[in-house]
Amino acid sequence: MSINRREFVSATALSGLALGLASPLRAAPSAADSRLAALFEGFFYEGVDESPEGATGLGLDKGSRAGLKSRLNDYSAAGKAQRHARAVDRLQRLQAIDKAALSPASALDYDVVEYDLVRSIKAEDRFSFGSARGNFQPYVITQQQGPYRSIPDFLDSQHKISTADDAEAYLARLAAFPKALDDSLDRQMADAGHGVFAPDFALDVTLQQLHALRGQPAATTVLVESLVRRAGTAGLPGDYGPRAIAIVETQVFPAFDRHIAAITGLRAKAVHDAGVWRLPDGDAYYAAAVKSSTTTELTPAEVHKLGLDQVAEISARLDVMLKAQGLTKGSVGDRLTALNARPDQLYANDDAGRAALLAQLNAQIKDAYPRLPGAFATLPRAPVEVRRVPAFIQDGASNGYYNGAALDGSRPAAYYINLKDTHEWPKYSLPTLTYHEAVPGHHLQISIAQESGDIPLIRKRGFYSAYSEGWALYAEQIADELGVYADDPLGRIGYLQSFLFRAARLVVDTGMHYKRWSREKSIDYMVAATGFAPGRAAREIERYSVGPAQALSYKVGHTQWVRLREAVKAKQGAAFDLRKFHDILKLGAMPLVILEREAMKRA
Repeated sequence: MSINRREFVSATALSGLALGLASPLRAAPSAADSRLAALFEGFFYEGVDESPEGATGLGLDKGSRAGLKSRLNDYSAAGKAQRHARAVDRLQRLQAIDKAALSPASALDYDVVEYDLVRSIKAEDRFSFGSARGNFQPYVITQQQGPYRSIPDFLDSQHKISTADDAEAYLARLAAFPKALDDSLDRQMADAGHGVFAPDFALDVTLQQLHALRGQPAATTVLVESLVRRAGTAGLPGDYGPRAIAIVETQVFPAFDRHIAAITGLRAKAVHDAGVWRLPDGDAYYAAAVKSSTTTELTPAEVHKLGLDQVAEISARLDVMLKAQGLTKGSVGDRLTALNARPDQLYANDDAGRAALLAQLNAQIKDAYPRLPGAFATLPRAPVEVRRVPAFIQDGASNGYYNGAALDGSRPAAYYINLKDTHEWPKYSLPTLTYHEAVPGHHLQISIAQESGDIPLIRKRGFYSAYSEGWALYAEQIADELGVYADDPLGRIGYLQSFLFRAARLVVDTGMHYKRWSREKSIDYMVAATGFAPGRAAREIERYSVGPAQALSYKVGHTQWVRLREAVKAKQGAAFDLRKFHDILKLGAMPLVILEREAMKRA
């Protein structure tokens, strides 16, 4: 998933909201409410200070925090330990507040923040390798994780260059990049001593990406090119290019060489097993990852069965629709594969084709906005745009993701699409991607929370995968209900294929990590069930291998959103108002177990 968007209220105004000012849902604060609001404001800014990259992403690396613009996050083992200790301290400070004295709105904030702290602390106390916070990441360095791939993209897409100070801060961050690389490598090698490192196929792609950046002159790397280009656009005089080249050649490239040598050594010892069952306490690790990503009490076995049932149900619906389009031969997957390959469904796999594809996605966003009032009383103020996943990370990147806008409005929201091969994106499949990533999906949900006056600042950027990814899949359903496919039967097939894909994820993720399926068996299942191109399916499976259980959050979350809507509708009868039901988004992201409680309380 990824995002980027909107016209935002200022950071100053947002910090005022963090103090618990009255709103339609929040009465004048009591003494306990004010104490909690002040604590949460402190938590938020502590988090900003701990994450310089996050501060830049939020547009808060200015004023008294301007020094953060010259720094990167701490990727060391000591930094991880310090973050854990601070989480324990925050939980203790939170639990010192008498929850019984809080208003209902503040009690909800308390429950959501406490849930997140307890979840992360318990998981990281038990599982010391990788990361066990939110969506678990067992390996420090993979084709999906590590500063080697995230920092070049961050510097290019989020570090703003408008002034000489911005350019100097960029150079300072560039000089700090080698330490981030070495720190992450030290953590990965320490974990490797306990047998925790990625499978061979994941390390192959990791090495491809490392070589892609290292194997070119410093001047043509995104690290240098981005600075030179944007400083030029801003009209900044200075020798930024030569200085950046010197840093890359003398500091960054040697750190990449250390990365390549170490990962090559791990690759020689790597196994082909895709699942985390092979790791220390691996079965328990995956069971915990399932609960953390879905914010439910579901077991891997229950999720696997849910996936098989939903694949069968959605396939039956698609069978009828495909036959109506004259596609009658073979399985549902075979017929979707045939549809994928039709020339009328393909963009040219060149720059012109990519430009046409992006233009079509932006047109779909424009078409969606006038339809939104049919289902929403509150709409996002900020715009969203579509961008291509940077070519230098596309081999290991997911197929699409969303990045939120800066809180100060200095950077818009955007959703990214992987255009390594445009033939992996047949035209009929694209509209539902737009509704998932932009509106009424991620962009709408995240923007409404960020623009809400009903929650404190710390919760405006809160993220629970099952809530947000479940919402985005549910948003695809809302788009259908708003009539976007009324004259587009193939687009509606693409919409149901999206549901089928997310149901198949339940099967293959649990298949790899619980039932010990191989990478190849998982890819074959994905292709056969969904009709996806093998290359696209392989990237998905390899992503799930290094990010266990995150892929479960989509369909589990969607199932819960639909179930809750039907429960509220049954309770309210003729009084049910879909627009009012959707206003629950103003309460911000929360675990599904709390969402169910709040939805029924409001009904």
